[in-house]
Amino acid sequence: MIDKQTNQEKDLHSSIKFLKGVGENRARLLGKLGIVSILDLMEFFPKAYISRKLNPALFELKPGDILAFTAQISWVDIRNSAKGKPILNVGVNDSKVGLICSWFSFPAVYEKLFTPGRLIWLSGMLTEYNGQLQLIHPEFELLDDESEVEDDFWKMREVLPVYPLTEGITQKLMRRLVYNAFSLYSAFIEEKLPDTLLHKYSFLDRKTALQKMHFALNTKEVEKNRRRFVYEEFFYSQLLWARHKAFHSKVNHGIDFINKKQLTSALYKKLPFQLTAGQKKALRELFADMCSAKQMSRLIQGDVGCGKTVVALFCMLLVVENGYQAVIMAPTEILAEQHFETITKLLDGFDTTVVLLKGGVYKGKNQIKDDIANCNAQIVIGTHALLQKDISFGKLGFVCIDEQHRFGVEQRARLARMALHPDLLYLSATPIPRSLAMTVYGDLDFSIIGDLPPTRKPVLTFIRSSTKIELVYSEVRKELLAGKQVYIVCPLVEESDKIALLDATNLFNFITKKVFPEYTTALLHGRMTSKEKDQIMHSFKAGEIKILVSTTVIEVGVDVPNASIMIVEHAERFGLAQLHQLRGRVGRGSAQSFCYLIEHQPLNKVARERLSTMARTTDGFVIAEKDLVLRGPGEFFGFEQSGMPQFRFANIVRDQDILLLARTDACKLIAEDSSFELPENKLIKKLYNQQYANKEELILY
Repeated sequence: MIDKQTNQEKDLHSSIKFLKGVGENRARLLGKLGIVSILDLMEFFPKAYISRKLNPALFELKPGDILAFTAQISWVDIRNSAKGKPILNVGVNDSKVGLICSWFSFPAVYEKLFTPGRLIWLSGMLTEYNGQLQLIHPEFELLDDESEVEDDFWKMREVLPVYPLTEGITQKLMRRLVYNAFSLYSAFIEEKLPDTLLHKYSFLDRKTALQKMHFALNTKEVEKNRRRFVYEEFFYSQLLWARHKAFHSKVNHGIDFINKKQLTSALYKKLPFQLTAGQKKALRELFADMCSAKQMSRLIQGDVGCGKTVVALFCMLLVVENGYQAVIMAPTEILAEQHFETITKLLDGFDTTVVLLKGGVYKGKNQIKDDIANCNAQIVIGTHALLQKDISFGKLGFVCIDEQHRFGVEQRARLARMALHPDLLYLSATPIPRSLAMTVYGDLDFSIIGDLPPTRKPVLTFIRSSTKIELVYSEVRKELLAGKQVYIVCPLVEESDKIALLDATNLFNFITKKVFPEYTTALLHGRMTSKEKDQIMHSFKAGEIKILVSTTVIEVGVDVPNASIMIVEHAERFGLAQLHQLRGRVGRGSAQSFCYLIEHQPLNKVARERLSTMARTTDGFVIAEKDLVLRGPGEFFGFEQSGMPQFRFANIVRDQDILLLARTDACKLIAEDSSFELPENKLIKKLYNQQYANKEELILY
């Protein structure tokens, strides 16, 4: 075949619609998979590989295992269920163990596709019903499809790639497009790693490695080449953080505060409690940063209730006694109001002006703005309203951002730029595993408050079956009679035809009419306005509402010491980080609190592991590490704006060893040549500027 396209048309970054076999309609479908350019398709790696050889080993498998294998169909059966709907069962076996694949909803064409003797590839999670191993609605592909043309490149391949798909794109089409892309464009693939690193780790060149990811006949080759792309991705992301640290260490343009021990000592003597060892250690680290010439950039991690706000207050007083202003920004009004209430109470009798700035129009807001601009407000507490253009600070020296992952990278940077390099403190009640911290917050120093005040008792956590819910309600009644309050959380707002889950609306009606009609109960969910949600939370906090039935919109950090029970319905549907945050809503007082995780059958292996972890430990960092392993980094935060790097090849749980190598190499390179001026770093400079120039603008302030 003669390729008549010009070099200009050979741009790997050109639209995928120009690739042979694509066009406008298929380009839109591929866009749903993140494939926008021809290079995107080349870098869209298979999720699995099919061997045309029979390879079942069913006798070694257990329910809950994820499997992919090739087998022959031994029998097919279609029968009606009790409700009269057809069920398709397809049997395969390995001569020792039989396996049934079942479809409860299927297109009519399946009846013709599945015939005994045909070769089929299957993938899914193994379950068990009445002692019989099953795959429910497995992914499948028939490997002797007669519709394939004789000259198809893939026809005689012993190993076939399996790609993630979207509706309208089949495996055969995807394979054909991948083949077209490499046959027409492979000569234009450019290297992204210098020869020194390729040689150091025995990596193949990028062109060869990319081809092998799609066309390899040996899965060992695939894994070796995957690591090459993982390293490449980590290396450039770590260069960003290494340059950031180098920038700040050279510039040293922070505010050099002096620990005058005036307001800070007064607060220490006034506190109605003793600081924990974790709080004291964090304060030593913070004060050391703040009393140095560098700009502080530090993250405090600690579970709900560990006392992060009090530590931040000591920092704010250090700033105030040096003649500067301090700011703490919270993601919601109710959290900002809670901070205002806590701080004004602790500073009662101090000659320090504390103001609260919220969104919307209200009496006195213009005066607060003037006080902030004229330095009459020394401690400023607020929400996103602090980022408005008409807000200016007279002498800002310290910025604290609470629940920092709730704010976008640009929002955080904007507040930090509102003055001449204020010290920056971030607070997080979401414990962040080390591997995540290295990729998301590679530029920050860390302080950890790992203990709780001695008056706090760990929340006792129990797993209970939904069939035994009456026993849970009897425990709830005891707490209500003792004057306590209760949270009940559901995954859905309303009943759904698509998902058979308990919903908050129906449960609210059931609780108010059948279970606890004598107690004031309220319903809280995300479809309510912010004002409605705030009103309900204020009433619950004030003790006017005894039972709060809610979805997961209960605010992180909201302090209701009188709430002693958290019930999570369909706990198997939640991730560990979410369950940990929900459990953190109780246990805020000195009394013993309880968390009941209600499981609904069936449970898979991962769900059981999550629930048992929750019952076994209250250590947020143990839970965070486990959650990262079970769910992956993409779901850990649940916020796109968190600054979480979007890796195409890397998995920061599985690939921590590669991350450490890339980080070491990146830091060494930046230490020797932070501006990429050496000839051997010419390629790195070009690619780094292409990928990270915009991101650097956000963090190099």
